[in-house]
Amino acid sequence: MFIVSGFLVALIAAVVIGLVNATIGAFLRFVSFPITILTLGLFVLVINALMLKLAAAFLPGFQIIGFLPALEGAIILAIAHMIIRWVTEPSPKTA
Repeated sequence: MFIVSGFLVALIAAVVIGLVNATIGAFLRFVSFPITILTLGLFVLVINALMLKLAAAFLPGFQIIGFLPALEGAIILAIAHMIIRWVTEPSPKTA
């Protein structure tokens, strides 16, 4: 279960999640690369869920209760990222 106490907290949480993902998340993805290869990339979702939990630990007013909701949030974020990239990426030129 995600608990967000307000819109401003949600905006700050988005920034904190981005910062945590860019720093600690990048390091963890690098270190866990062999496990990521063995799981065909699914371990990245576990790392992203851990980054969500870590961001929630830093920010009062933003809570994630349990690991499964964090994993679901990581999956939703991955899907949203794919859709945003699909919409904003220029189409390849066909010859």
